[in-house]
Amino acid sequence: MDTKTKGIVSFLVIAFGLAWALWEIPFLIGLSPHHPLFQLALLPGAFAPAIAALVVRKWITREGFADAGLRLNLQQWPYYLCAWLLPLAVTAVIVGLAVVLGISQPDLSLQRGLQALSPGADVPPLPPLTMLTMVSLQLMLTALVATPILWGEEFGWRGYLQIRLLAHRPALAAVVTGLIWGVWHYPVNLRGYNYPDHPLLGALVFPVCTVMLSIIFGWLRLRTGSVWAASLAHAATNAIGVSMTGLLFSGGPSFVFVQYLGVLAWVPLGALCAWILLSGGLEPDRSPGVAQ
Repeated sequence: MDTKTKGIVSFLVIAFGLAWALWEIPFLIGLSPHHPLFQLALLPGAFAPAIAALVVRKWITREGFADAGLRLNLQQWPYYLCAWLLPLAVTAVIVGLAVVLGISQPDLSLQRGLQALSPGADVPPLPPLTMLTMVSLQLMLTALVATPILWGEEFGWRGYLQIRLLAHRPALAAVVTGLIWGVWHYPVNLRGYNYPDHPLLGALVFPVCTVMLSIIFGWLRLRTGSVWAASLAHAATNAIGVSMTGLLFSGGPSFVFVQYLGVLAWVPLGALCAWILLSGGLEPDRSPGVAQ
């Protein structure tokens, strides 16, 4: 086994083994995926990919961190802005498709979703535009705060695996990494975490989404030369996209279709992925002068 293969295998064993072991703890103590503390209980396992990449780079392959993308490289700020705001655009397309196709009606006042999050709380009936603006701004700030947490995944997936796996075929590397990343979530998804009503259907839908996100996050990481851009995009996906679609469609039908990691998201995410691939956006020589 050559050094590169040894590193990839070791990374996968550590990333999967550590995360899956840690994620069993909340289930063993009886914590439901719907419990408010469940997301907090998942955090230690979320750092497994970063720990795996650190161990492999430093002690197994001893290749160091020169190409890990640890610098912020804020000269490429337009890509950071894209990473931060993309979920707002994708959510708007999901809402439009849901209405046009008659799949579900969003609650633009967010009353239904906010009351589901805080049963019994007094949610003031504000005009929909005001409520959407206030909640969007709050979620955008949350994404910034959550970026170091999502670095725990991105330093592993985009900072190591995706640039090592099939390195000379970056599009295929993004697809394979996305599938691996999707399967990595199975212990929690199959128990109703992201798809509480349809966990088995979610097991099919989720990897399609992670493949698309791997293409997008990989593009951001390449164009900025920084894993922090991918970390911001990942944080924005969770904090803005997943949260906002959850609030808009909470309690409605066909949630597996309308949530950010659902079927309707394939349209806007797929369109962006198609543009990235057709324009050669994952090819390293398309980003001259960007530090890796």
